[in-house]
Amino acid sequence: MNQALDNNSTWKSELNKTAFKYHKITLWVAVVFNLLFFVTDYINIFEYWKEFLTFRIAVSIVCFVVVLFHKQLKISIELMGVIPVLLISIQNAYMWSVMDAAHLQKHTMAYMTLFIGSGMFVFYHLYYSIFIVGASIIANIFFFYFNSNLSPDQILVNGGLLTLSVAIFSILLIRMRFRLTKKELVARFALEESKHELQEKNTEIVDSINYAKRIQSALIPPKEVFKKILPESFIIFKPKDIVSGDFYWISELSTTKENDANEKLVVFSAADCTGHGVPGAFMSLIGLKIFNQSIKQKEVNSPSEALDYLNNQVFKTVNMHSDDDNVIRDGMDVALCSINFKTLMLSFSGAKNPVYIVRNKTLHEIKGDKQPIGSYESLTPFTNHQYQLEQGDMIYIFSDGFADQFGGPKGKKLKYKPFKNMLIENSDKSMEEQERKLVDLFENWKGDIEQLDDVCVIGVRV
Repeated sequence: MNQALDNNSTWKSELNKTAFKYHKITLWVAVVFNLLFFVTDYINIFEYWKEFLTFRIAVSIVCFVVVLFHKQLKISIELMGVIPVLLISIQNAYMWSVMDAAHLQKHTMAYMTLFIGSGMFVFYHLYYSIFIVGASIIANIFFFYFNSNLSPDQILVNGGLLTLSVAIFSILLIRMRFRLTKKELVARFALEESKHELQEKNTEIVDSINYAKRIQSALIPPKEVFKKILPESFIIFKPKDIVSGDFYWISELSTTKENDANEKLVVFSAADCTGHGVPGAFMSLIGLKIFNQSIKQKEVNSPSEALDYLNNQVFKTVNMHSDDDNVIRDGMDVALCSINFKTLMLSFSGAKNPVYIVRNKTLHEIKGDKQPIGSYESLTPFTNHQYQLEQGDMIYIFSDGFADQFGGPKGKKLKYKPFKNMLIENSDKSMEEQERKLVDLFENWKGDIEQLDDVCVIGVRV
């Protein structure tokens, strides 16, 4: 309620500022131009120039006093507009009353200009307009009764009826301008208030998302940690929004076999959750948590078993309180690799996503199973692939955000062929150079088009 009162006082204050500006102009016009029009009086009706000048000077003095001392005299803003219109109207009524029919007709435009001008400049309530027009009619009747020999018919035919019509029209015009200005101000301040509220809400949302990013960043291994475990590697990680539906994960494991005590076994993954932004980020937190749990499970001894465990746990987590009619099928596409650095054996399992191995500028692709994590109805165990690596081989896993980006001269998808060609062409270069080339390809292709999805690309050299 207080807010509504504040809004009400705000638009009223702005309306008063507008009215004050126009009423001040009206007063100065009355002061200056009312005196200047004496020249026409002197030329056209010479015999009455003294009376007309006296009336004009009196009106101008009053208006001058009002415009300079309205604060000291405590004259309201609306009365500042009423005073000049009312006084000039009474002045014109007197001037009309001493004119003959011919001069009366010529002076009609001046009287009409008063009411038209007031309709364009003044801002006051309907009752002020009615009062001014009523006072003008009474003043005309009074002065014509004592000063004029014209009949009522002559007065009406030679400008009286037309001027009366314009005066009545000015009532409607002032009322319409007052209401339209009021509505415009109310709407503008309501819009500004809504904009302010929207900005506050947006700030709250962005702050919340930034906090969610801190949580997500705490769970996703920093690139420095990834490179410490795999020095010959690079990561391109470009969330579309503040938080990401893509994520990557890495862990260094020790083998359980006695004769393999010195083996270095590294497991790493790139995952693409359903959606992006906040929904995708929620799913990524679930995926990261389950990946960290999977390495502690005795039954998980291969990438395929890790994906089976991930799939089971994701489905249970998101459907913990769901019934059969409201099953949540959101999940993720995953590429999961493990490398035994003693035997150089790569084990791979994929939920829709593949792995690329580039050796001597030749790319070999191992495809993932055609089923995602968490949203496939007739799930079968994931397949475990093994591939014998050689020193210098490059391994690439990724989400689909890179290849699916729109851009280029025709605004089409980048697709996988240019992506593969770039990987093959630069596979013998340093990690930093490969990363730079891929980023340049993506940014140049994207151009001014908005990034459409999260992007994650990981490269590892053995």
